[in-house]
Order: sequence, then C-alpha cells, then structure tokens
Amino acid sequence: MTQVTEKRRPISDRVDENKEYLNDRLGVGTTFDIGAHEFFIGSTKVVMYYINGFADSHLVSHILRDLNDLRSRDVHSNIFDYLFYKYIPYFQLEKVTKTDEFMDKLLVGQVGMIIDRSSDAIIMDTKILPVRSPQEPDTERIVRGAHDGFTEALVLNTVLTRRRIRDERLRFEIMQIGERTKTDVAVAYLQDVANPKLVDTLKERLQNIQIDGIPMAEKTVEEFIIGKSFNPFPLVRYTERPDVAAVHLLEGHVLIYVDNSPSVMITPATYFHHVQHAEEYRQTPVVGAYLRWVRFFGIFVSLFILPIWLLLVMHPSMIPDSLHFLGIKDKGSIPLLAQFLMAEVGLDLMRMAAIHTPAPLSVAMGLLAAILVGDVAIKVGLFAPEVILYLAVAAIGMFATPSYELGLANRLVRIFLILMVGFFSTPGLMIGFTLVLIGLAVTRSLDTPYLWPFIPFNYKAFKDILIRIPVPSKNNRPSIVRSQNSSRQ
Repeated sequence: MTQVTEKRRPISDRVDENKEYLNDRLGVGTTFDIGAHEFFIGSTKVVMYYINGFADSHLVSHILRDLNDLRSRDVHSNIFDYLFYKYIPYFQLEKVTKTDEFMDKLLVGQVGMIIDRSSDAIIMDTKILPVRSPQEPDTERIVRGAHDGFTEALVLNTVLTRRRIRDERLRFEIMQIGERTKTDVAVAYLQDVANPKLVDTLKERLQNIQIDGIPMAEKTVEEFIIGKSFNPFPLVRYTERPDVAAVHLLEGHVLIYVDNSPSVMITPATYFHHVQHAEEYRQTPVVGAYLRWVRFFGIFVSLFILPIWLLLVMHPSMIPDSLHFLGIKDKGSIPLLAQFLMAEVGLDLMRMAAIHTPAPLSVAMGLLAAILVGDVAIKVGLFAPEVILYLAVAAIGMFATPSYELGLANRLVRIFLILMVGFFSTPGLMIGFTLVLIGLAVTRSLDTPYLWPFIPFNYKAFKDILIRIPVPSKNNRPSIVRSQNSSRQ
C-alpha cells in the first residue's frame, strides 16, 4: 500500500519538500549523472533536474539565460502559468502533477522544473539521443534502392517510416514496458486499413507484460506476444529497412517498434514472408522472379541436400548410373552420421567465431578454419571430402535465406532429417519430412495459418509468391491480414 501511495504522490507546492523527496528517490549526490540546479526567478525558487549527457546543454543554457533575465516586476502571482505559456522560449513543454510521472519523464532524458508555490511541474523535451546514423542494415543489403536503415532510436525510426507514408491515418500508439527500464514500445498501423481486432490484441498483450525490464528489446516483447513455444521457426518477421516496413503497413500489417532496437516486428507473419527480399522488387518482374526462384532453390538445398546425399550413400543401389559420382570413395574411420553432426557443430563454431572475432583478425581466423577443417581434417581422415563439399553447399543455401531466424530454424530441421536418415534410412526421411510439414501446418502466428497460402491453399496468393507479379497488377491487399480496406487503388 505504501508503494502504491508513493507512486501516486502529487507534487507539493513547497519546493523544498519536493526537492528532498526527489533527491532521495533519484539519488542526487550519490549518482553522478543526475543533477539538480537551483536558481531564482525574482524571489521564487526553482529547481531544475536533468541527466548529464541526455539534455541538450546549448538549449538548456539558452532557456536559463532568458529566465535569469526576468525581474520580480515581470513575474505575476501565478508564476507557473507565466513561465509555461509565455516566458520559456521552447515549444515542447508538458505539465505534470505527479512525482512518479516527473521522474519517468526525467529518466528518458527530458528536463524538469519544480517551482515554489506551484503544485505543477514543467517538463521540457530537450533530450539528445546518442544514436548512429541510419545506415543500411548488414542483413538486408540491396544493389538498387534506398540504403538507409532503422537505428536504436524510436523517434528516428518513426520519422523514417513517416517519410515514406505521409498519411494522416498512420498511427504510432506508444506505451512503456518494464517496471525498471520503462522501455518505449510503439504499435504502428494504418487506421483505415489494419484489422482492428489484431491491433487491440497486440495492445492488450503489450499492456499485460509484467516484468522489471526488457533490455533485449524486441525479442523479449515477441516472446510475451507469441507466448511460450518451442517452435524453432520465427512466428514474426523482423526488418531493419524503412521501405520494407512501409510496404507491410500499406498491406495492412501491424508493426511493433521497440526503443533501443533497430529491428521492427511485422505481424502477422507466415513462412513465406521470410523467403522474400527487397531486392526482388528493385528489379524488373522477370529478374525479380528469377532471383526469387534462385533463393527458393538455395533454401531447398540447405534443407535436403545433406539428408538425401546421406541416404544415397547408405544405399548405393539407389544412385542412377549417370550419377555414380555422387557416391563416396573413402568413408573414413568415423561413421558418416557422426561426420555430418561434427561438421554441423564445427560450422556453427566457425560462424560464432567470425561474429566474435575482431575485424583485424577475421581474415586470419578464416584462413585457420579453411586450412584445419578444409585440408588437414580431410587428410587425417576426420572428414570425407564429400561431407565438406555438400555441407558448404548447404551453408551457402542457408546464408541465401533472407531471414536470419528462418536460416537458423532450417539448420535445426536439416540436423533432424540427418538424424532420421541415419537411424531409420528411407522411412526416416519420409517420416521426418512429414512431421515437419505437419508441425508447420498446425502452427499459427497470431491466429494466422503459418503456411498460408499453401495450407490452406489460396491460388492467387500462392501465385504471387511463386512469381514476382508487377506492382500495378496487385490491386488488392493480402487477404490473410483481414484488412478493413482490401483495395489498394
């Protein structure tokens, strides 16, 4: 009860009482980065609270200089109204009446002023954000088109989106999540297009998140929205490209922006949302369709080339005479199944090593991995040459997958199929593939069938996935989003 009362504590009209309470709660004098500056306007005492490095020092100094020029005869009885509506030369002002609201605003970088004989406080949004420039994301590079990307600043990300959708019906509804982190989360949608039920569902699930903080940003939010699941496949799509985010907003999707993260969450998402790339729409429809089919082939290879090749090696009679070279000359002293598992783990180790290796040493690490794994490991009989070859082909197909999360999920499926083939031969491959297909068919992302438009089948939408249809021919929005306005004309 005491904690609830403290949170609802109103701002007192005695500045010294407010100062004592706020200094204790904020740790002024203990933590070096929160400051409290006292000054007088005429005979009225004012305390300004700020966070070093967050507040724009030039702007705050300009405001203080103007306030210090005020004289007692210029200040009337209601000093708050005169400061708020007339004397403070800044447009982003807000009035607060509760101490917890005052502290919440202060801790996100705004500057607060407590005024004697006033039960209201003034909040000035003078924060400057330590952000990087909107560079093109590494995982979604394209040859043609815009090369800007989202950053870790929520405000900048919304600006990048509004730059592409200049519609007054675009909404960004913001809320704070986390008792301690108070992370800003925004739900973005087009008011007359998005499904209101989906918008309400997402807002309700976000508001029901009870946790001390979400320092891992969008991934933590996703786990609360989707719920507990051991499904390795991504049930939402992430993008760091403002143009991709704008396209999905226009289609009727609802997006979630999380402060401190450059990744925007797209909902709802199906399996086929993860296999499309912006590059396909930056080229002519024919070239875009070709790129899409090459990508599909890479995904198929990353999933099936290793288990199928292992099956053929286990049963050489299944190999046609014209494809006899697919066999293996020397299996080595280690079983092939163990070789595949060791090679898969080794590939993941090299991938993680490449991520954590400093840039000046990355070339040396690559040479070391190539010599040890690609040459010495084969010569000593640890791996058969064909194992390394086909694993490399599968890895290329995995890296050609547009969605990083889907690529990792496909790797787990590949390992599962290899194990099924190794233990149960041909029936194992069929059973394993069937189980994966059934698992995907029954999966739903926010009440959306994950394999749509394949299951349930929708010919028009499925054709749009297989063939890159020219944009002028796409008159309707995808039916899976259940938009209010299905026409795009």
